[in-house]
Amino acid sequence: MTPPSPAFDPEAIEEIEHVWIPARDGKRLAARIWMPREAAENPVPAILEYIPYRKRDFMRERDEPMHRYFAHAGYASIRVDLRGSGDSEGLLTDEYHPLEQDDAVDIISWISAQTWCDGAVGMTGISWGGFNALQVAARRPPALKAIISLCASDDRYSDDAHYKGGCLLNENMQWGSILTLYNALPPDPDIVGDCWRAMWEERLEALRPFPPLWMRHQSRDDYWRQGSICEDYGAIECAVYAIGGWADGYTNAIPRLMEGLNCPRKALIGPWAHMYPHLGVPGPAIGYLQEAVRWWDHWLKGKVTGIMDEPMFRAWLQDHVSPASQHATRPGRWVAERSWPNAGIDTRTFFPWKGSLPASPKNLRIEKLSSPETLGLRGGEWCGFGADGEAARDQRPDDGGSLNFDSDPFETDTDILGIPRLDIRLKSDRPHAVLVARLCDVAPDGSSLRISYGMLNLVFREGFSTAVPINPEEWFDVSLTLDMLGHRLARGHRLRLSLSTGYWPMVWPSPEQVSLQLAMGDATLSVPVRKGSACDEALNKFPPPLAAPGTTYLQLKPKASRRKIEVDLTTNETTYIYEGDGGEFGGAEVARLDEIDLNLGYWIRKVYSIKEGDPLSARVSFHQRLSLERGDWKVSFDLETRLAADAESFHFHAVLKVEDACAEEVTREWTARLNRDSV
Repeated sequence: MTPPSPAFDPEAIEEIEHVWIPARDGKRLAARIWMPREAAENPVPAILEYIPYRKRDFMRERDEPMHRYFAHAGYASIRVDLRGSGDSEGLLTDEYHPLEQDDAVDIISWISAQTWCDGAVGMTGISWGGFNALQVAARRPPALKAIISLCASDDRYSDDAHYKGGCLLNENMQWGSILTLYNALPPDPDIVGDCWRAMWEERLEALRPFPPLWMRHQSRDDYWRQGSICEDYGAIECAVYAIGGWADGYTNAIPRLMEGLNCPRKALIGPWAHMYPHLGVPGPAIGYLQEAVRWWDHWLKGKVTGIMDEPMFRAWLQDHVSPASQHATRPGRWVAERSWPNAGIDTRTFFPWKGSLPASPKNLRIEKLSSPETLGLRGGEWCGFGADGEAARDQRPDDGGSLNFDSDPFETDTDILGIPRLDIRLKSDRPHAVLVARLCDVAPDGSSLRISYGMLNLVFREGFSTAVPINPEEWFDVSLTLDMLGHRLARGHRLRLSLSTGYWPMVWPSPEQVSLQLAMGDATLSVPVRKGSACDEALNKFPPPLAAPGTTYLQLKPKASRRKIEVDLTTNETTYIYEGDGGEFGGAEVARLDEIDLNLGYWIRKVYSIKEGDPLSARVSFHQRLSLERGDWKVSFDLETRLAADAESFHFHAVLKVEDACAEEVTREWTARLNRDSV
């Protein structure tokens, strides 16, 4: 936990537990506000965070240290529940809906008109809040002067929880199942009063599972273009600070934002997972809230902080570590670039051939590739949240089912910063196939540390907007981009390129076992190699993390989690199981918030199974339980979701059981059959 600021004075700020903000259609949006006590006499700028994650209870512990800190620094800090979430009225029907953006424009207008606000507003958020900060900035509300977007993307199709390289991520099922449960929760009676049940029943009546909604859009169509600010970078005119981490799933967007935007902008990439940098795991965590205040002071108060005189792009260049399922810290150093892209980064080209990575092309050689269905079990989670067991482990077992190409040992320490790319000519024996590429740092002891990876659904070889089935008789060229990375390859280490035809359980497998033929000799692996920069020496170091004090959950039952892999040697089925308390919501399976007299709990079990030699045996299931309890008021939820597939269709099934102290159990059930249009 981040230590509280020693200078924090709780008497200097005022906290308002609940305020209604009107939307243009009359619906009321629930807000919580922190501000300096003197703001009524001396108006201050405001900072908005706008997300669906229940400001009242589940996110209380996360929210307070940050928003109190901003208030203590001289800002009105406002946390708003999206329409249909938490205590806000209306219905939440999807991510990043245009109505969500309309509401945000109304909220900013309302904030700027308050007597305690001087008219200048900033917007911030992580994940969902990072997405909508970018989306709302593209709407250009007059009062919005700057944003900080963390762990978010400019492209809803290419870099979100649904598809990666045109492949269906199992994160689509996980995140969609969690959001479905979250969307079923009631508002708090202590906030909305006796109408809480009517609001809740309206939510339950309108509730639809999210995974099938997103799976109906398997290519980059107009559904995904809406809310993807890469469609028009020029729409954003206010200042943008884009922040992410190497262990996060969204970092690829940051270099694109720096290159595509024309507004004042900065970028910061640390070693962290999907979390704020002052809480960052893997470490080192930094004084992010101090950095944010420097940004807000410059853009909202007009103070001279020097932040815009510093390099545009800062990143934590990671050193080698022994592969592990989690790291408390990642050794490395901060580096900086004055601009992005930067001419100080060269491209080193390798020509994969006969198990090696030579620096010049060789004679044509055809390699064959067909990977086992369980390849990828060492890959970790698509997006880390800082939990034990989620990082990629030693890649040697996955390397064993791959086609590998190793460089000679590097003669000097070599810094890699940027986006690698593989260009290759190939042929598939099936109309649907996937190519996965991993880059690994192979130490002298043979351990294999994954440093980047990427994948391409080969029906999207001509672009993600249109699927083009493969003609098994034809050779074709593909260009596969891997994830952005910042890594120092040490002297004596080797660079390994590993290719496979699947990556389970991260992505859904092709309908049939696939065999690829790869034309090696003139295929190229392009690796961005960074020179030293004078900016590195002059780089200001970040201060240690600080935050304001906040609520803490009183654990009524210890939090526990486990991950395991089971192999049935009689059926050849491999099952990956995660079971944990708290899950994405944090907290414990059963915990108490004394401030609002509330007990809450959350538990999840995730199961992924597949049989060798049978990609149609792939199965995913999620089971979640959640409860809220205050005195005689108690609501509990049990949601199970499952996904399977045959050669033509996906089969989705979900059952939700809801119970409260004053009514019988209510059961909702959904089934959906979805065509496998492209995946």
